[in-house]
This record gives sequence, C-alpha cells and structure tokens, in this order.
Amino acid sequence: MMLFSLNQKSPGFLRLMLTTGALVLFSLVIVAGAVAEDSFSETLSKAQKGDAAAQYNHGLKYYEGKGVPQDFAEALRWYRMAADQGEARAQLNLGFMYQNGQGVPQDYAEAVRLYRLVADQGYATAQTNLGIMYFNGNGVPQDYAEALRWFRMAADQGFADAQSNLGTMYSWGQGVPQDYAEAVKWYRLAAEQGDAAAQTNLGVMYHKGQGVPQDYAEAVKWFRMAAEQGNADAQNNLGVMYFEGKGVRQDYAEGLALNRLAAEQGNSNAQYNLGEKYETGTGVPKDDAEAAKWYRLAAENGDEDAREALRRLKK
Repeated sequence: MMLFSLNQKSPGFLRLMLTTGALVLFSLVIVAGAVAEDSFSETLSKAQKGDAAAQYNHGLKYYEGKGVPQDFAEALRWYRMAADQGEARAQLNLGFMYQNGQGVPQDYAEAVRLYRLVADQGYATAQTNLGIMYFNGNGVPQDYAEALRWFRMAADQGFADAQSNLGTMYSWGQGVPQDYAEAVKWYRLAAEQGDAAAQTNLGVMYHKGQGVPQDYAEAVKWFRMAAEQGNADAQNNLGVMYFEGKGVRQDYAEGLALNRLAAEQGNSNAQYNLGEKYETGTGVPKDDAEAAKWYRLAAENGDEDAREALRRLKK
C-alpha cells in the first residue's frame, strides 16, 4: 500500500499517496461449507464437468502454484470458464489478471468490465478495485467523483481498504471538498481493523494535527502498530519520531534500526534518511561510502534529493 510518509530531509514534510493495496485476489473458498478441501484430481474432475466453483478453485491452484507449478495462462483458462458461468470470484480474479497482464496482455478496459460485473453484485473488493481504476484513469476516464462513489459503497460494507482510500480522498479533497475530520473518521475505521496503511495515515494526521489535536504520542502509537506489521512507511515514520524525540524519548539507535528496516524494503525516504545520518555522523560513525550507498539506492528509486546528495559527496 502507498500512503503518508514522514521524510526527514525536510523536517515535517509529509507525502500522501493513494493506497493500491485493495487490488487483491480472493483467497480460496471451500464451497460446501466447512468440509476438507478437495484433492487436485477431485477438483479437476468437477471442473471438467462444468462445476463453476471447482473451475474457480482449480484456477486458483494454478495461480498460487498450490499442488501444481504456478501457471498464469492455465489459471486464466479456468477462471474464464467459471467467469463465463457468472462465478463472481473468477470474474474478479480474471479482472485482476487483465489489469496486471498476468497470463494475458494487460488490458485495463477488460479489467474494468469484469470488476464492474462483480461490483454491481455488491462485492466490496470489486467496488474498491473499480474505484481505483477510476481514480487512476485506467480503462476509464479519470473521475474522482466516480472513484469516491465506488469507495463509499465498499466502505459502507466495512471494507478496510475502501475506508482507507475514502479517508485519502477526503484528506486530498479529490472528488469531495477537503475535510480532515472526515478523513480521520475513515482512517480510524480502517485502522481499527488492523489496516496498516490507514494506521500510518492516521498517525500522520495526529503528527500534523489535521482533523484531530496534534498529538505526537498518539502518532507514535499508530505508526508502531503499522510498523509491527512490516509496513515500511510506518517503520520510517517511527524512526523519524525516535530521531526527533517526538512522542518518544529520543533514541538514535532505535531510529536507525527502524529506518534500516524500511530502507531494506526499498523505501526511498528511509534510504535517504540513512544516507544523511552516515553523511553527518548522526548516531553512527561518519562514513561517506555508506552514505553514498544509501543515497544511490534512494536515487535509483527516483529521489531527486538523493541525486543531489550524491553530487555533493563527489565534490
């Protein structure tokens, strides 16, 4: 998921990006209640006889590589059979594969068509995915109001990814008047379900005092929840709080450890922050070679400030 991030290179700067984490596949669903999962041969036999649920499950086995070598083309073939019979899970997963070009040439318009079929049946995941397509203008003209409409349908069903996305749109004022209090409301609903992106975004709202009174300790609380789930932005943000001593006792060692966790996941803000610490010798021995290593990684992730830092080190 993409989300708010605290960036130490400009103190207090926050970056907000829409989450794309809702683009997920349904997990395997056993059709006949709480019974044991069919064997590969049993599922295949049912699928060959035209059982749509078995066709979906068989496709999922190929998609995930469970009991068979992973094979997107074969997954696509079985999903298509099930989707043609109106199997909503297969339609959704088929849409995902068209969106991402898995086993088939990427085709956003076809992904939108399939997501809409499932969204119109009330499936929150498909409604969220369709909202993201409208948000990004993939397969449809970009339309924030339409994105908001689909996110709201899913959010009203309690779907955390949609709640988080709705919070982002209120925070940005896209498709709706900017309203930080409303953003906080939706972030909190998703965060309380354990959604790491929403937890991070809620932490930033507390950090900035947007929609809530500024409260660094509360920001730290939410960053920590997300960081413990492995969320790189939250790890970087929590590291920044330790560096600055906001909401926690200042602790360079802990800040560095958290920034390193995020940097090793490819987080460019954390990579920059590590480079800056090695360049200035803050909390670590000054080491221009190590600084250059982290700046280079951040630069390769598109960070312009890191490119400037590398030029500075070469002088």
